Amino acid sequence: MNATRPSRFVRAGTPRNIRVSFEFFPPKTPDMELSLWESIARLAPLEPNFVSVTYGAGGSTRERTHATVKRILAETMLTPAAHLTCVAATRAEIDAVIGAYAEAGVRHIVALRGDPPGGAGERYAPHPGGYSNAADLVAGIKRIGDIEVSVSAYPEKHPDSPSVAADIDMLKAKVDAGATRAITQFFFENSLYFRYLDRVRASGIDIPIVPGILPVQNFKTTKNFAARCGASVPAWLAERFDGLDDDAATRKLIAAAVAAEQVLDLVDHGVTDFHFYTMNRADLVYAICHLLGLRSNQAMDGTLRQTHKKRAGVIQ
Repeated sequence: MNATRPSRFVRAGTPRNIRVSFEFFPPKTPDMELSLWESIARLAPLEPNFVSVTYGAGGSTRERTHATVKRILAETMLTPAAHLTCVAATRAEIDAVIGAYAEAGVRHIVALRGDPPGGAGERYAPHPGGYSNAADLVAGIKRIGDIEVSVSAYPEKHPDSPSVAADIDMLKAKVDAGATRAITQFFFENSLYFRYLDRVRASGIDIPIVPGILPVQNFKTTKNFAARCGASVPAWLAERFDGLDDDAATRKLIAAAVAAEQVLDLVDHGVTDFHFYTMNRADLVYAICHLLGLRSNQAMDGTLRQTHKKRAGVIQ
């Protein structure tokens, strides 16, 4: 065992220089809603910088996203960031969504171009009368109000981009339009992130580029997801999960180890902000945050769990 490993952890009681954020998706069913709020109740006491709620292709989850964000505002002390895309909607329709978020108290939006409603294989085309791309959407949000805007970044380039350089040009356009933070697509090789960061900084972009971390809840699902969004899955990662299709307990241990190695290496290289794609599950993310030195606010923990139990009783 490496005797120096403990010095790499951010210890409880030391000044908090690690900041985390969590991404959730709006639930489709009552059971999924229970799972979501169990995860929020578990993770909220870690006092994340913000939590984001995704927005389906073509605005397909608009009402559910809005309802989830409103409930986070009403029942927790969390700062929600609502995802918003410019697919399959006019400017007026999107502006109405922005206005509704602002009226509900949302002061942070994650602005994305979005995927075509037809999914894989369908080519993106701006909606007639809509926002043409994410940079255009960022500018529209900033025109409407004093709203913080985060955007996406792609260490391995967006699947629709001809090159990483073109992606960086688009990121620069989003920053010029008013974005103040970029969150990366997930990656498993930290060298990809640092190589990308070097190129971003060399282009004059100085906003935070927050690494997006995806704990592998299910390897097959993760591999399929990566193929759709242009993220690579290294051979060594596949080997670690090889032969564990029917062994969920061991998969979970391997997943925790892989994610812990990744984030601790990033910390070693000076990274202090992390965005976790939770997949509406708290266990792995909570464990990784614990390794990073984050500790639960016990008073908040008790209050949220009590609120969740009351809501769960009503739902059931």
